[in-house]
Amino acid sequence: MSVVKINAISVPEGHGAELEQRFAARAGQVEQMPGFEEFQLLRPTAGETRYFVYTRWESDEAFQAWVNSPAFGHGHQGADRPSPHGGPVSVSSELWSYEVSTTSPGQG
Repeated sequence: MSVVKINAISVPEGHGAELEQRFAARAGQVEQMPGFEEFQLLRPTAGETRYFVYTRWESDEAFQAWVNSPAFGHGHQGADRPSPHGGPVSVSSELWSYEVSTTSPGQG
């Protein structure tokens, strides 16, 4: 059964573009991990300040292998460095975990 991990990242006003650039700079790293199924970076709308980093994995073990991998450490290196415009790019994050209980028609 697939699992979904959502990292809800609170981003100060005006720093969303920097966060998006940082994700774009490391694009493709997670896709190489065994058990990886899907990634999406969701931009907030309608007054929301959190970005959601959505990943789907074939198992929690596959996700944990990613978190404990050198690629994860390298991809997140410098994540706490300030924006070139001053201040932090993110102020907090929460990791949410879900199991996929249903699939769309035509999917396993």
